[in-house]
Amino acid sequence: MKIVTSLSFQGQCREAFEFYARVLGGKITASFPYSSAPPGMPVTDEKYKNWLLHCWMEVGDQALMGADMDVEWAANIAKPKNGFDVTIHTPEIAEARRWFDQLSAGGRAVMPFAETFWSPGFGSLVDKFGIPWMINTMPSANWKPSQA
Repeated sequence: MKIVTSLSFQGQCREAFEFYARVLGGKITASFPYSSAPPGMPVTDEKYKNWLLHCWMEVGDQALMGADMDVEWAANIAKPKNGFDVTIHTPEIAEARRWFDQLSAGGRAVMPFAETFWSPGFGSLVDKFGIPWMINTMPSANWKPSQA
């Protein structure tokens, strides 16, 4: 089984996924605009032709899925995202810090990247597309917090 987070945007899905692929080293393996949908799809307005109906990005053995939605189909799409975070973990603190710095560029740090009682490096942010993220460095077996 694989649990995949699906992210919703308002016309920025392609830009967001290209950004995520660069930052995380992922590969977009599917990207379908509304204009390529089969006949009979209810979304036919010309303004949506370049919006993505479906996007899939592989990152290692994990994946992210995304789509562009409008308020007619997703009433709360314009509201800030809450109740979830896309969370990524690595044993490498330098990699975690790089992810945090790059993903937070143009967005905002919620919890600045720093050591915590559970991790040598953790931070949370909302990226420039409004998506909340948590970046966590997995501690080694012998790691102890510096303020223990």
